[in-house]
Amino acid sequence: MLTQPIRKTFDIGDGRQITIETGRLARQADGAVTVTMGNNILLATVVASKEPREGQDFFPLTVDYQEKFASAGRIPGSFFKREGRLNDYEVLISRLIDRALRPLFPEDYLCDVQVLITLISSDKEIMPDSMACLAASAALAISDVPIQEVISEVRVARIDGKFKVNPDRTELSNADLEFIIAATEKNIMMVEGQASECSEEDLIQALEIAHNAIRLQIRAQKDLWEMAGSKAKRDYTKPEQNEELKAKVKSFTEAKIYEVSKGALSKHERSDKFDEIKEALIENLRKEYNIAEGEGLDSKVEKLAKKYYHDQQYYTVRDMILNDRVRLDGRSLEDVRPLDMEVDILPSPHGSALFTRGETQSLTTVTLGTPLDELLIESAATSEYSKFILHYNFPPFSTGEVKPMRGPGRREVGHGNLAMRSLKQMMPGGDFAYTVRVVSDILESNGSSSMATVCAGSLALMDAGVPLPKHVSGVAMGLITKDGKFAVLTDILGDEDHLGDMDFKVTGTRDGICGVQMDIKVDGLPMDVMRHALEQAKRGRLHILDAMYNCLAEARSEVKPHAPRMVKMFIEREFIGAVIGPGGKVIQEMQRETGTTINIEEKNNMGEVSVFGTNKEGVERAEQWIKGIVAVPVVGDVYESTVKSIMPFGAFVEFLPGKQGLVHISEVSWKRLETLEGILKEGDKVKVKLIGTDPKSGKFKLSRKVLLPKPERQDKPLDKPAGS
Repeated sequence: MLTQPIRKTFDIGDGRQITIETGRLARQADGAVTVTMGNNILLATVVASKEPREGQDFFPLTVDYQEKFASAGRIPGSFFKREGRLNDYEVLISRLIDRALRPLFPEDYLCDVQVLITLISSDKEIMPDSMACLAASAALAISDVPIQEVISEVRVARIDGKFKVNPDRTELSNADLEFIIAATEKNIMMVEGQASECSEEDLIQALEIAHNAIRLQIRAQKDLWEMAGSKAKRDYTKPEQNEELKAKVKSFTEAKIYEVSKGALSKHERSDKFDEIKEALIENLRKEYNIAEGEGLDSKVEKLAKKYYHDQQYYTVRDMILNDRVRLDGRSLEDVRPLDMEVDILPSPHGSALFTRGETQSLTTVTLGTPLDELLIESAATSEYSKFILHYNFPPFSTGEVKPMRGPGRREVGHGNLAMRSLKQMMPGGDFAYTVRVVSDILESNGSSSMATVCAGSLALMDAGVPLPKHVSGVAMGLITKDGKFAVLTDILGDEDHLGDMDFKVTGTRDGICGVQMDIKVDGLPMDVMRHALEQAKRGRLHILDAMYNCLAEARSEVKPHAPRMVKMFIEREFIGAVIGPGGKVIQEMQRETGTTINIEEKNNMGEVSVFGTNKEGVERAEQWIKGIVAVPVVGDVYESTVKSIMPFGAFVEFLPGKQGLVHISEVSWKRLETLEGILKEGDKVKVKLIGTDPKSGKFKLSRKVLLPKPERQDKPLDKPAGS
């Protein structure tokens, strides 16, 4: 018999309730809960190994979020009809949870931990990603896995000027600001989101609203832990420490590390110098421990010495930046590395840009496609098409390494998504029918290649003739704090990336923020420090934007000659069938004759017609053809027609695509004609005027002669009288 489940229910506002339950499902896991809101149910489980693997010196946390298609009453569309590897949507949610959970574990905890969150029942209106971290944290909270704090995560959106926590899916479509925020009871831990050019103060306000909502969810988790028996956290084996060895490493390396750190060297020069110090350290320890020539240090001692050496690098560089206000490459705290950018550097892509900032470089291309190229994005509850796609590639040569190529990993998916959602804020809507694919290939990397992707992407889009109203740039920032002192770093290096207490990336235009990705590791970060950091990020962003506008001030007025031309038009719904024709005959003929691709969709009781082609004349011809089909002939208007057939009584002409009328023989010329032979023949182009319609048949009556000059009347002379 199943044990009696334990439930905690709480209200998140507007009468919306969430229930956390444990004790009924997955009871062999170290911790398992379900989180329910409406018909939406998430199952979260956590299992941790009892001991770390032998020789392991890092924390192996695995977080996977997956949606079961059965949760929405659907069968997967794949060949095997079962869920496969995580899709990009699930990877992005997994990353959000992972980034929030990772700082909760003690630094010396090295056991394997696996957190699995599964959507087992779906509600179309309730977005599960905003509750997934709550489920994961609750599973950890009731387990004996040694976490230091409880957290939660919410989505905050501004809809019609008002902030709302965890809005419904339909409400979110009207939001001009949307952030997912994770926090402990005291501290913001993670921020990710997008906005339509919001201010820094808007972001601060969203953080404060989110934090209040998160505290309520943390209280509910603690109540559930108490209701479930207040399970104590397990003891764990801590890594071996050697204080004597640590002191030796510090004594030998601290000054040397400081000298290299302030030397303003390049990435590889600095790395080589640090490696030389490490080799000298190992050799010095051999002598101190009286190890015979040709023999090496004990492997455990050597491994521990190298760990202490890397720790010493971390502390020495942090102190140098805090105290000397100088960074590894010699810059001041606010300096952006030298910028270099070019557009239109590749002949065949529809748009291209090369953006270089210091030792980080992105080669970005833009390809323009038709609606048939749209990307299908599926979750359990929704299937949506996206006409804006951004892919980010990070080959191993960009950091001078040799690694197997195994396709994009979670990092690539996450970085690409940040760039995509930032640039998407400026993408045109309405009658812009192209599907746009942006590809960023990172050729060099030493800090914030995702921000280089945003800058290069903006330049390449404008180079392709995509009508972006403004450039979008991005800058990666760092924050170091100690004993009340802090230093905010603009445009961080790769080596500075892991040093900070807050790593954050901010993208935007001159008028506001478009995207944010932020991870905060320090306890009790004051909002005043956060404001200072965001204002400094704004100055860095504006500096980069100035350089981008100097490179390309606005989008090109036309797409490249070899890019597909596009025209979008809207027709009355009743004409859709006429444009397509019986069995697609008309549209197929148009595409064949004009060399274009024509796509028709019914939207909002109108027909949306998109015409694509590489030849401008062909696109214009197809556009006129369609306009002719949907045009309503007006009596008195003049048309350029084509003779289709000659009959004894007149000529049938096509005066609009798909519309024919009769030019009676009496309407061909002012002269009386017995036959049209020698006057008109099939294929002739002739101007005609619509003079009426047959009231019975509705057929069109056309005239050629009314457009010809009417001959003057010549009276016959009177006969002369006889004999005159």
